[in-house]
Amino acid sequence: MEDEASCFCDSCGEEIVVPIDPSAGAMQEYVEDCPVCCRANVIHVEFDGDGAVRVWGSAE
Repeated sequence: MEDEASCFCDSCGEEIVVPIDPSAGAMQEYVEDCPVCCRANVIHVEFDGDGAVRVWGSAE
């Protein structure tokens, strides 16, 4: 399993690379500032039963 994934800033569309930590639970949510526009994004991370990860961002 990889230890990083990416999603896109909901405000400016820039790609945001975020760390992946499966030990933090199957569903995770935290706030990450965009490295380009500095706006806060709520990062959502979901792991399915097979270990596949889905990551997306939404405006705070």
